[in-house]
Amino acid sequence: MTQQSRRNDPARRQRIIDATLVVVADHGTAATTHRRIAEAAQVPLGSVTYYFATLEDLLTAAFLQLAAESSAAFRARLEAATDRATACTAVIDIIANQIWAEPRTLLLSYELYAFAARHPPVGAVMQNWMDSSREALGRFFDPLTARALDALIEGIGIHNSIDHEPLDRDAVKIIVERIAGY
Repeated sequence: MTQQSRRNDPARRQRIIDATLVVVADHGTAATTHRRIAEAAQVPLGSVTYYFATLEDLLTAAFLQLAAESSAAFRARLEAATDRATACTAVIDIIANQIWAEPRTLLLSYELYAFAARHPPVGAVMQNWMDSSREALGRFFDPLTARALDALIEGIGIHNSIDHEPLDRDAVKIIVERIAGY
């Protein structure tokens, strides 16, 4: 890419957001800097601050993207369900097939939770993600069950990512069916 095409690069903002997620995954939110992001995005340092006034603005945009991507995968699997039984199978698939809990997404989610805890306005990102998940589950489950299943999906994903004996699909099925009342 020539200097001229980089200067007029309409995808630059998106590259910066994507690079932010790479930097956060590699170094953690606390060690994420404008300089590291610029290097990862292969843009001048000034481009980062041109598009995002603060690092918090940039992290918020990156975490919003993460939430949107994860919610889309979650929602797509649940939209294929036609009734409560197939919705339970969808939840089992989301957990057991790691639709949400693939290692990079989990790592970024840990960072998002920690960042949101220290930056309350960013808590809205987490709330939107939870609302989206619960809305998708709410097509088949009452609000309390949808909330419990949402927490279960994240909780088992987190536990399985570090547990020496992660739950297998059969165990996940038993747990989901108990919570769903089957």
